Amino acid sequence: MKKISIYKSKKVLVLGLARSGVSAASLLNDLGAIVTVNDVKPIEENLEAQKLVESGIRVIAGSHPVELMEEGFELVVKNPGIPYSNSMVMQALERRMPIITEVELAYEVSDAPIIGITGTNGKTTTTIMIASLLNAQRQSGQALLSGNIGFPASAVVQKTTSDDELVMELSSFQLMGIRKFQPEIAVITNLYAAHLDYHQTRDKYVNAKWQIQKNMTSENFLVINADQDELLALAATTKATMVPFSLKKEVDGAYFLDGSLFYKKEKIMSALELGTPGRHNIENALAAIAVAKLKGVSNDIICKELKQFHGVSHRMQFVVEVNGRKFYNDSKATNILATKMALSGFDNEKTILLAGGLDRGNDFNELIPELRNLKVLIVFGETAEKLIAAGKAAKVAHIQKTEKVESAVLLAYNLSKQGDSILLSPANASWDLYQNFEVRGEKFMEKVRELKEYIE
Repeated sequence: MKKISIYKSKKVLVLGLARSGVSAASLLNDLGAIVTVNDVKPIEENLEAQKLVESGIRVIAGSHPVELMEEGFELVVKNPGIPYSNSMVMQALERRMPIITEVELAYEVSDAPIIGITGTNGKTTTTIMIASLLNAQRQSGQALLSGNIGFPASAVVQKTTSDDELVMELSSFQLMGIRKFQPEIAVITNLYAAHLDYHQTRDKYVNAKWQIQKNMTSENFLVINADQDELLALAATTKATMVPFSLKKEVDGAYFLDGSLFYKKEKIMSALELGTPGRHNIENALAAIAVAKLKGVSNDIICKELKQFHGVSHRMQFVVEVNGRKFYNDSKATNILATKMALSGFDNEKTILLAGGLDRGNDFNELIPELRNLKVLIVFGETAEKLIAAGKAAKVAHIQKTEKVESAVLLAYNLSKQGDSILLSPANASWDLYQNFEVRGEKFMEKVRELKEYIE
């Protein structure tokens, strides 16, 4: 990590805690900034805030007092989840205070080159695939996971040297807060409408994602999905060198042809050799292959690693087989597109889908084609009735409603037979019933393992 002096004696407000806020506050404190942290959670319930106080950092907790902005802060480091409509953020904007997220801070102190991955779906899987490929048979340093994947960039960066690489998953929320951030390689997996409750419009969401390439030059590489006309049109405006990938056609990059994955006419492997099923995972693998080839990884290593790659937690994760039934955890499918892509890897006639969650006001008509011929649909949560309507429109023969994921597990087993797959792919956020999609997935897997012990 570079020791920089630009924050020495600078008054900085860290707005919002969680893991990224804690690491940003600690790093700024180490860099000599005069740090104030503001978090809405009361101090007596806020262990993170208490630890910062113990380390000598000023913390104001329990509310967002707008009068705090009169103290003359020179910079605001905002938690990505706090919207720009927040009163404190609006005050900062009115006072022309710079507002960044902690990934910008990490970039400023990083000795290691950054590979940034964004997009609507496939970010996490692609990020972990890339790190796995770059770490295979590496001679020095390591590719370190960071960003939206659960490892705050401002914490991970403190362990890096110039021999390392930061493989950074980036959300639209994080990318709205960059100024000089410049990855060596950027990946955009795909773009679909998402997080419109935060961004209000699709254009604003797409513009946030497109920020990833804002400071890139011709010496940097932008890996994009060439099957999306929208991305191709945007790519015409970038200064970065474009490297396309495609499921549908041969391109001057990574592509899928006649059942195999290629890079610039070199066959890398058969799609059947991939350790994760589904066309969406072929797409993720193509993006990862493009990055690996740009970094000089051999075809043999790429093939070996992708054969051994069996997915990530809560994303098309094989859990266990119970009496001939295979259970899959895709709790990270928090939107309709993710569930559509998950179902593409299964035989619907032998699949029981568990879906439901937070009602964000949308219907599920877009999911109807993928629900056709489904063996059973089990729904739960706020969107249960909407999913029932979609299931009926798709002529799903068996539709059941239950209270939550845990009760859905036994119900699914009782409606299944040997050779069936039981897939949790909710198509919704988790916040109506669970703290996050990870908790939802863990509850599902706990019940499946309990079932296995009881049955077998």
